[in-house]
Amino acid sequence: MKPWERVATARTPDRSLLELFHHDGDYMIRADGYELMGTRMHSSEEAMMRLACEQPPEDARVLVGGLGMGYTAAAALAALPERATVVIAELVPEVVEWNRGPLGPFAGHPLDDPRTEVVVDDVTRVIKRSPGTFDAILLDVDNGPTALTDRGNSWLYTRPGLAAIYAALRPGGGVAIWSIADEPSFEKRMQTAGLAPATHRVRAHGKRGPRHAIFVGRRR
Repeated sequence: MKPWERVATARTPDRSLLELFHHDGDYMIRADGYELMGTRMHSSEEAMMRLACEQPPEDARVLVGGLGMGYTAAAALAALPERATVVIAELVPEVVEWNRGPLGPFAGHPLDDPRTEVVVDDVTRVIKRSPGTFDAILLDVDNGPTALTDRGNSWLYTRPGLAAIYAALRPGGGVAIWSIADEPSFEKRMQTAGLAPATHRVRAHGKRGPRHAIFVGRRR
């Protein structure tokens, strides 16, 4: 069996190591040695748009926090009309480069779609400066509210962070937060920030693979 080959590396602002690996046609990103995502399993990421905003308006604006391998952005674009916009906030510029390079074909080159805007910035800053802007916010920047890829993301899952997410949504808009596992107390935290919460458990790969949790909060 061929070993996984490391083909690129990057550092997050808090100095966490991101590594891009290739093996027999597939790719994987690791964060400080732990598998973060791969091209083999991505159904749960693709479900986020459907759960957050099932019927987007013609001029919908969607914020994708964390580009990853592009699957969440691609699913959002597939669900949106021609006048819509997907804003992708990615903290690590090398991840954008990887998606313009070897990762691009896997998700269908979402960065080439004219409806896409790429912002190399912390998604928390984008949220803070965007009151009443988005019909959906899709956050896939960590492995969950307590399993952080970058420690600077912890604010997002606090009551003030969730309140800022609420403020950035248009009325009726929704946020979807990807998590590797369920966290029962998180719904209550979302509720205290004004969001109507729900937790969905979605298979990682079609009808197979482990179940991941997607926390959804809606602004009434």
